[in-house]
Amino acid sequence: MPTERVDYRRIANEIAGKIKSGELAPGEKLPSTRELAEQYGVHISTINRVMTILKDRELVEGHPGKGVYVAEAQS
Repeated sequence: MPTERVDYRRIANEIAGKIKSGELAPGEKLPSTRELAEQYGVHISTINRVMTILKDRELVEGHPGKGVYVAEAQS
């Protein structure tokens, strides 16, 4: 699935850019996985992959049952 591969990288980079620019502020809650999938027109599994990348980059923090938030400390 080459398209999905491109999509998750593009989406991860787009969200990372919004975080680094301050458009998404530290502590701000991201839309749900379902909302992001609808917004970007991709499958939920693609958004799950995006969240894994953003967590690995320490840009977001997941809080079970509450959602995913922009990490407080940006490197």
